[in-house]
Amino acid sequence: MSGSPGQHAEAAEENIEYRVAHLRDRLAAEELGELGVRAEVRAGAVVVTGTVPSAQCRETVLRTVREELAGLSVHTDVVVAETATPDHAEELP
Repeated sequence: MSGSPGQHAEAAEENIEYRVAHLRDRLAAEELGELGVRAEVRAGAVVVTGTVPSAQCRETVLRTVREELAGLSVHTDVVVAETATPDHAEELP
């Protein structure tokens, strides 16, 4: 390939953005569409954050992220929401 290292870095960044956009589309189109999961590019890595309703849903999100972003530096912080019924009354001050 010809070009300067800056052009290669710029092309790589565009490729990451394209892949992240594809991930967002896939998450929105599948059964995960209602989830508040976000994917952003930060300092050359992809950061995936959000809260999901179940451990199974979290695994589906993480599998989709691995499939779409294989080979990239990815940091995930996807947590499962506590949806269990409280086992005691809430203590208010």
